[in-house]
Amino acid sequence: MNREELESTAQVEHFQLLETDVKQEMTASCSAPPSFHLRYQVAMPEPETHLFEVCLQVKGWQQGVRSLLDLKMPVWTPGSYLVREYARHLQDFTVVAGDRTETPLPWRKLSKNHWQIDRQERESLTIRYRIYANELSVRTNHLDGTHGYFNGAALFFYVPGHERQSVQVTIVPPVGWSVSTPLPTVEGYANTFEAADFDTLVDSPFEIGRHDVYDFTVLDKPHQLAVWGDGNLEPERLIGDIQKLIQVEADLFGGLPYDRYLFLLHLSSQGFGGLEHKSACSLIYQRFGFRSKDKYDRFIQLVAHEFFHLWNVKRIRPKALEVFDYEQENYTPSLWFSEGTTSFYDLVIPYRAGIYDLRTYLVALNREITRFQMTPGRTVQPLSESSFDAWIKLYRADANSPNSQMSYYLKGEMVSLLLDLLIRERHGNRRSLDDVMRQLWEQFGKSEVGFTPAQLQQVIEAVAETDLSNFFEQALHGTDDLPFDAYLKPFGLRLLADGGVEDGVPYLGLMAKTEYGREMVKFVETASPAQQAGIDAGDELLALNGLRVSADQLTERLRDFRAGDRLQLCVFHQDELRSCTVTLAAPRITRFQVVPVEQPSRSQEQNFLGWLGVPLASIRG
Repeated sequence: MNREELESTAQVEHFQLLETDVKQEMTASCSAPPSFHLRYQVAMPEPETHLFEVCLQVKGWQQGVRSLLDLKMPVWTPGSYLVREYARHLQDFTVVAGDRTETPLPWRKLSKNHWQIDRQERESLTIRYRIYANELSVRTNHLDGTHGYFNGAALFFYVPGHERQSVQVTIVPPVGWSVSTPLPTVEGYANTFEAADFDTLVDSPFEIGRHDVYDFTVLDKPHQLAVWGDGNLEPERLIGDIQKLIQVEADLFGGLPYDRYLFLLHLSSQGFGGLEHKSACSLIYQRFGFRSKDKYDRFIQLVAHEFFHLWNVKRIRPKALEVFDYEQENYTPSLWFSEGTTSFYDLVIPYRAGIYDLRTYLVALNREITRFQMTPGRTVQPLSESSFDAWIKLYRADANSPNSQMSYYLKGEMVSLLLDLLIRERHGNRRSLDDVMRQLWEQFGKSEVGFTPAQLQQVIEAVAETDLSNFFEQALHGTDDLPFDAYLKPFGLRLLADGGVEDGVPYLGLMAKTEYGREMVKFVETASPAQQAGIDAGDELLALNGLRVSADQLTERLRDFRAGDRLQLCVFHQDELRSCTVTLAAPRITRFQVVPVEQPSRSQEQNFLGWLGVPLASIRG
């Protein structure tokens, strides 16, 4: 129905009559009869257009049930805490009665993601629309001549009041394409799958194409690895390591909470990311990132992270996420635990699985601590606020974000490390953060009852057997530096700050990058010499003391100067040529490492051995 039809006087009057006291009608009970069902068909006859063609059949509405049918599209998807406005990709919306005449039915749009249809007492109707899909990420949709991938929240409507209704989905793929999804098939129907409810539909990604599929078994349960794209992946090696990860995480929680599991992997030029689901995960990684040991280890950590979410956040989740509100932000201060604690485990799980050694683990840990310590925003944004404001900050980074924000992934990981060490030290390694996870699984995860921040603290305190009020106040709600040494010392370790000072590079306080042949300033640190001189993110860097300088030359050029030296930086600022006088500061620390203390005690050596399973002396040198 077009805009002119909707705005005609007769149509407006018709909807005004139907909409009398709509708010009361919307909140009234509208339980569906047993014959009521929802069925989607998803086709892609011209994949090069990036358009999924979607058909929703609604059948079984009885006489007497409200005449208006509401359809809403989610604005976000669980696991990715940003309102993404999926409805913006919808086009060509039409509605017909579900009879052979396909009689058009009147409809109108009430808000950005809310469509309303006048059923005119019809028991069945068909809704057709198309979704533009040209964003290759784990949280969106992508369709081209090689494959189709979609997430339920970004493709499907839900009927308010009927979110618990089962939904069938039939895929109509191009010739030669196959379908991979964690949803069970409907017997007797080709490429047809059933979701127990809308939450399950949202939680079940689809991969459609000529991708490779590898089957394997862990703990007598079937698993699949579906890979789209070419690269230097060695499937046998990866599957062997995935099996080890699954075994370690299953041992931690006492089994696997699913019947079968699907790993979806997209290989692309520069991609990196993952999105967790109850019986699957979507992964995207650079296609040639599997030969280098460092890059392979990073991918294994990504897999460990998304698989750990099976428990932590998919089932053990904050109260605010117990029942999803797909129309708006779902605020919680506890994402530091859902994501940060998972980040803590994604480093240690591969070590426990024997995929990499202790030295590799410590290198990865040092890298994370360095990232944390080098983020100016850690002294500005508390961890709980970072969790709460994920919807407006983390996924919307700008040039000032490092100065004003702290990632709940990263600081949550650091806080989880300190909690693990605290519990281990108090109980001689007989307890750890593992026991917290197991307790949360028993108390909240198995029943999928959300925890409050107070309940989370209570469980951690119960395992630690100590009052952690001061710890939580400082770590979650404060901005003081975390006292790493106080928690590392019982294990014979300390945090060594080095790098930068020894390199002798005076501090300027900006980061530049070459983009399309131009040297662009991407970040200027608060109170740095560069900021005080008036240099701004977005400026184009031209010359240092009258000589052209590029982004990759800048550090080396600065080695010719000392702290206190004044130099001239020439930039284009909004196309205006500027010469800025900069007074360089003393070199800054740029690297942090966990290293053994001098002459550790027997107690420290025993604690370290109980924590990481090898002698403390093995990491010296």
